[in-house]
Amino acid sequence: MRHIHVIGIGAGNPDHASIQAVNAMQATDVFFSLDKGEQVAELTAVRTELCRRHLDGDYRWVDIADPPRDRSPDDYDAEVRRWHSARADAIGDAFRSELDDDGVGAFLVWGDPSLYDSTLRILDDLHERGAIEFTHDVIPGVTSISALAAAHRIPLHRIGESMIVTTGRRLARDGGWPSDVANAIVMLDGDCSFRHVDPTGIDIWWGAYLGTPHELLVSGPVAEVGAEIQRVRAEARVRHGWIMDIYLLRRDS
Repeated sequence: MRHIHVIGIGAGNPDHASIQAVNAMQATDVFFSLDKGEQVAELTAVRTELCRRHLDGDYRWVDIADPPRDRSPDDYDAEVRRWHSARADAIGDAFRSELDDDGVGAFLVWGDPSLYDSTLRILDDLHERGAIEFTHDVIPGVTSISALAAAHRIPLHRIGESMIVTTGRRLARDGGWPSDVANAIVMLDGDCSFRHVDPTGIDIWWGAYLGTPHELLVSGPVAEVGAEIQRVRAEARVRHGWIMDIYLLRRDS
């Protein structure tokens, strides 16, 4: 039966790959890639470098065309479900055409597969459909959250404090930072949504391209560095054609 490794490879530094990840890579026949077009060149370069460092054997790369997605839908959740279903169709077709019945495939997932990544949901969808048989396992990776804290040399919370992990969309539109939670980690934010939070008594630790040669870091009170983050982010987005960033917000104790 086909087997699929879902391998977390860290936030951008090839050295983030664990021994467990390397062992799984060395057992892989076919690596599948489903990257967003705007990011594909640099993301593929990191994955290629990872394979160059650790693999000697015979393996192949198979690029799967990513189905189109409406970025401004009326019903966000419904559109994401539709997009994931289309991705599942494309991945299932690739498994059938590119992987032998007893072959081993893998996805090299940015960060950790458990955190804001659709790969595991899509594989579960394929299992539920029953149209193709395969097994899969998951290799954890260094998250962008861990990489952010390490880059700024900070803990994610003070003694005994709680924290949440949320998205820019939730932070901006849903009041996504409860008043009794001191720390908020914000991901998938294309709009600097910290702008919608009262900056009084709020500090921010922001990072982009974590673990890569392009890494950018800014920290300080939101009232003082918020505009700088917006400027640096916009300039980097133009310069590289894409950006992945994350930040921690913290209320005064």
